[in-house]
Amino acid sequence: MEVQLQTRGKERALAHKAQTFLVVDDHPLVRHGFALSVGEIHPDARVLEAGSLEEAMSIVDRTPDLTLVLFDLNLGERSGRDGVRRMVEALGSRPLLVISGSDEVADIVDSVRLGARGYILKTSSTAVLEHAISLALTGETFLPLPRAVLSGNVAAEASRPTGQILDRLTDRQRDVFQLLLAGHSNKEIARELGVLEGTVKVHVRAIMQKLGVRNRTQVAVVAARSGCFPDET
Repeated sequence: MEVQLQTRGKERALAHKAQTFLVVDDHPLVRHGFALSVGEIHPDARVLEAGSLEEAMSIVDRTPDLTLVLFDLNLGERSGRDGVRRMVEALGSRPLLVISGSDEVADIVDSVRLGARGYILKTSSTAVLEHAISLALTGETFLPLPRAVLSGNVAAEASRPTGQILDRLTDRQRDVFQLLLAGHSNKEIARELGVLEGTVKVHVRAIMQKLGVRNRTQVAVVAARSGCFPDET
């Protein structure tokens, strides 16, 4: 039994060391900066770089153990959305995080609709990058939700008075709502509130139903337009 446990421990360690990340950006300094940051977050990982979609696709084809890709939304002269779509198709179940200098709501929403596991602003901190990677590797989706990002033009029907939104929610749903807007995953919300993750999922579904939205992005848009976004520290 002890030998089996040691063997499993070694296998887990090797699996961790075998992580391989790919950073795709046509600006060398930006690309290398992200690569260095990923290396700091995962010091045992291999971090590859690509400056074009073609180079990135070639790396994906010959790297079956690729763990995650960071992909520049506006890569070269290509349509960013086309590049994201093609990379997501090539990666299959492996996650892709979009990196971009754009904080337009349309870019964020479109990226996620195309299959990205998150959207990271190039002005973000290493802590944000680490959080986004962590969520993507566990099957969650990371979205930047500061007021500045979601204060652009959205559908008029998303604009509702703050009181109307909060009045629709129970006290516990309000707690979940605030943590949801802060970008926390269901698991993190459960840990913060001391409840089961399944309970959080029930609350999230109830919140979406009460607000008349279908996903977390729409929850954030409604909140931003209604003035009830949590204060930034």
